[in-house]
Amino acid sequence: MAIFKSALSFLDEAAEKLNLPEDFVKVMHQPQRILEVSLPVKMDDGSTQVFRGYRVQYDNSRGPYKGGLRYHQQVDMDEVKTLAFWMAMKCAVVDIPFGGGKGGIQVDPKKLSKGELERLTRIFAQKLTPFIGPQVDVLAPDVNTTPEIMGWILDEYSKLTGEFTPAVITGKPLALGGLRGRDKATGWGGVKVLGELARRLKMNARKTTVAIQGLGNVGYWFALEAHKAGFKIVGLSDSKGAIWNEKGLDPAKVMEYKNFTGSIAGFPGSKAMPGGKILEQKVNVLVPAALESVITAKNAGRVKAKIIIEMANGPVEAETYRKLTRKGLVIVPDVLANAGGVATSYLEWVQNRSGDMWEENYVLDRLEKIMSKAFAETWNISKEYKTDLKTAAYMVATKRIAEAKMARV
Repeated sequence: MAIFKSALSFLDEAAEKLNLPEDFVKVMHQPQRILEVSLPVKMDDGSTQVFRGYRVQYDNSRGPYKGGLRYHQQVDMDEVKTLAFWMAMKCAVVDIPFGGGKGGIQVDPKKLSKGELERLTRIFAQKLTPFIGPQVDVLAPDVNTTPEIMGWILDEYSKLTGEFTPAVITGKPLALGGLRGRDKATGWGGVKVLGELARRLKMNARKTTVAIQGLGNVGYWFALEAHKAGFKIVGLSDSKGAIWNEKGLDPAKVMEYKNFTGSIAGFPGSKAMPGGKILEQKVNVLVPAALESVITAKNAGRVKAKIIIEMANGPVEAETYRKLTRKGLVIVPDVLANAGGVATSYLEWVQNRSGDMWEENYVLDRLEKIMSKAFAETWNISKEYKTDLKTAAYMVATKRIAEAKMARV
């Protein structure tokens, strides 16, 4: 329960600053619905394995539940509940008409054949179908889930309901109503947030050094778009290690090298180091874009960056976050920094409901407006209340959720 309690502590602080009723806080401390399902799957060798699946529907005061599905061996109820809560906050911060949800299966997908993975996904979709829908709960990809997996879920949902309803799920293949630009949206949105921060702090992009932990979809697109925007990418890491070059790295060339060799280690002109060490280098902007809780009390004292952009979910532990901001670090919180993903999920949902197929430029233009507005609102609250950006973001979100709840009674 530690991660969940830590997440709620920011809600409590925001509610106190806003003088919100205690009853509201009590209600927000618990999800509205928790689904835990048994998933028996016939394996390729003829045996049956039973997996555990989860879906937490945290709050729908502002609209349908919204959130991804992850397939990972460490998925558990505490994690899913926390992620669902964060989704509720995230949707409210960027002011899109969704609540928060999250789901997952406790499984290592790398150990399954494609057929086993599809059978597991389809039985999960069968168990979820009575509880989801475009106006009820809208699913999306997350860790180890792909557009192809979303397509399987949509197919199963369509069979069971008797109608083709693409708006029940986002992050789909383009052929099934997916959104152009969705693949880059989270990282791209994070760079727009960095740009807004740089403008307010009068930072020169070309003189601003950036290190990024994680070269998955989010980290790579953040690195690529930040490089295009003129920021100096000096450090990158993946699951096998990190590379460093004070003169700068070209993320596209690094990824080309990784795709050819299987790792970024040994990239020409770079210095190698253990992956975790990238968090401790002298750099202007640090971007944890991989795992939760990578900056803790154990290593916070060695963090030399003055700015942290939380592109992963919860990369800085709650108490460590507070200590670092008290020391003067500027930390853009996950519920704002990585909200470009859910913002474009909203756009895909709107596209599906209207029957349109939008061009990428139109999508990114709308995303930029959403992210810029959300950052400005959070920044202004932080200045008005003389507080850090995470508390300010939670204040923006909590106020919107409270207003929606109060408008219903």
